[in-house]
Amino acid sequence: MATIRKSLTITTSQEKWIKLQIENGGFANDSEYMRHLIRLDQERNREFLMTKTAIQEGYDSGMSSKIRSVEEIVEAAKSRKKNSVQTPMDE
Repeated sequence: MATIRKSLTITTSQEKWIKLQIENGGFANDSEYMRHLIRLDQERNREFLMTKTAIQEGYDSGMSSKIRSVEEIVEAAKSRKKNSVQTPMDE
């Protein structure tokens, strides 16, 4: 995978936070921490888009012939999400 060099401007407080994360042993360097944050954001966005799509599909499908409680609907959605195929994120 090709890499691209980026320039990033951050505050002193943000720099201290990044250094603390590295010192605590979670990351080897600044770049590794930033890539970690990007992966987290990608995953959050992927989950948001899946939820948004599911909601739209629900609206588009019309009225349900089955009467279910909110709790039953939420549990069914969680079950579908749990059983969905997971795709690896680009690093």
